[in-house]
Amino acid sequence: MAQILVLASTADTDVLPALGLLSHKVRTITAEPASLISAPVSDIVILDARRDLVNAKSLAKVLLTTGMSAPLLLVVTEAGLPGINAEWGASDIILEGAGPGEIDARIRIALGRGKVITKRETINEGGVVIDEASYSAKVHGKPLDLTFKEFELLRFLAQHPGRVFTREQLLSEVWGYDYFGGTRTVDVHIRRLRAKLGDLEALIGTVRNVGYRFNVSLEDDFAASDY
Repeated sequence: MAQILVLASTADTDVLPALGLLSHKVRTITAEPASLISAPVSDIVILDARRDLVNAKSLAKVLLTTGMSAPLLLVVTEAGLPGINAEWGASDIILEGAGPGEIDARIRIALGRGKVITKRETINEGGVVIDEASYSAKVHGKPLDLTFKEFELLRFLAQHPGRVFTREQLLSEVWGYDYFGGTRTVDVHIRRLRAKLGDLEALIGTVRNVGYRFNVSLEDDFAASDY
């Protein structure tokens, strides 16, 4: 069962009726950049490109530039097929009116491709080496003394370089939905992580009034400070 985010013209639009017949968890939000700031982390993103190809393509590019790691599936009409190309960055397309069998198969294939590409036990981003198998991290070859939650937070951010996460999203993904503490704990752990990263503290950037992200370069942190 996958966590699926559907980007539609309105939150009550039924983009793929047959999707409701499957066991996946589906959430629909409006297809606009502002909605992406607080969008939940998902295994698959489905973008409605049936009616407005120009705006849909622009949003697809926004998803790519914000560092989205989930496969992107486009829902299109037969007439819209000539307008789809590699610039969209989509993993696959689904014609409107597709049945549950086809939709489920395309979701499985997209998820399978993602696992082949991303499956690894070591993350090396920005000078930080994270060993997922041993739950350890190093900076400049020296081990970091991290608590379990600090490690989980660092790993999650490094798995999505460049993508901005709100405090609520980080709380949900790292601490879990059943955590009853406030978002203040995210700020506390971010501060501790930065202190332990030393001269690489800027790798964890703050996007003002939004949240945090793992910077792929120090230039990203400079840009983030302007938000």
